[in-house]
Amino acid sequence: MRILMVTDAWRPQVNGVVHTLERLTETLKSFDVEVDFLTPNIFRTLPLPTYPDIRLALTTPGHVAHLIDGRKADHIHIVTEGPLGIMARRYCRKAGRPFTTSYHTRFPEYLSARLPVPESWAYNWLRDFHNSGQGTLVATQSLADDLAARGFNKLRPWTRGVDTDHFRPDKRKDTSFPRPVFLCVGRVAIEKNLTAFLDLDLPGSKVVVGEGPELAKLKARYPSAHFLGHRPNDELAEIYASADVFVFPSRTDTFGNVIIEALASGTPVAAYPVTGPIDIVGDGVGGAVSEDLREAALKALHIDRAEARQRAMRYSWKACAEMFLDVVEEALGMPRKRADQDVATSGRPRLVLE
Repeated sequence: MRILMVTDAWRPQVNGVVHTLERLTETLKSFDVEVDFLTPNIFRTLPLPTYPDIRLALTTPGHVAHLIDGRKADHIHIVTEGPLGIMARRYCRKAGRPFTTSYHTRFPEYLSARLPVPESWAYNWLRDFHNSGQGTLVATQSLADDLAARGFNKLRPWTRGVDTDHFRPDKRKDTSFPRPVFLCVGRVAIEKNLTAFLDLDLPGSKVVVGEGPELAKLKARYPSAHFLGHRPNDELAEIYASADVFVFPSRTDTFGNVIIEALASGTPVAAYPVTGPIDIVGDGVGGAVSEDLREAALKALHIDRAEARQRAMRYSWKACAEMFLDVVEEALGMPRKRADQDVATSGRPRLVLE
């Protein structure tokens, strides 16, 4: 099978969407599935002034339609609701081709944080965008519940995975930072709500790994925090394992790949009780969630690191790929090739979506 992924999010961006697509592509090879991509890198692009690593494709619906026809894909999956996603959806509807979508970003909240645009307007548009396909993949039960309440339908489960061979507790090392070390990894941007972490009155050290448009401003505002910028994957695994608590201050992410990377490293997680954290560690296993982020961070200090690691073992890229293929085969009217398995035996986190 050949699947075409249409995505406005791609390299040089470094985020959860890009990481998921890259790992999914690699894992799908074992299922004899070839993945092709239609990304902004194929076209002339226009960088956003505030986010130069995000580039908008300069093209036309006709050009996009021509390129899709030429890819000879068996199925089209629209990853993002950006310009390429919009044109691909238009093509599919006009050509009568089935397509699936995925919901990665709480775009209405993201937009309203920057512009005076009511969230309801954005949700109305997104509902129409996604409901026109054969299935919308979502990463967590809480996100599915929220979207269903807003009128989204054909929601399908699609959890994430983590490389538990790479992110491991035994990579823990001594650190020059005073302990306890509270770590945050991710894009340094306004939607990540990093000030909620950096404003906390915590003992020890606060460490931030990542780059983004807010980096210079936050470094100047919080001189006592340690900003490490981008770090190679091998070094990142050591940083995760060497931290005492991973703090996830975002309120708008739909999952948070960094959460399960930290857990796989044996580092407990502290977060708000929102979509993503509440689905992964909301039961208190491997982490702590609270509207008082300081309370959650201090509580996480006393969580067993082996317990955190065990929680991460529930998430695999194989399960992620199987869930994705389930939705593609359903959209194409193909008979299922993989027998349904109960979550208790398959290792997949339970998602009950209607």
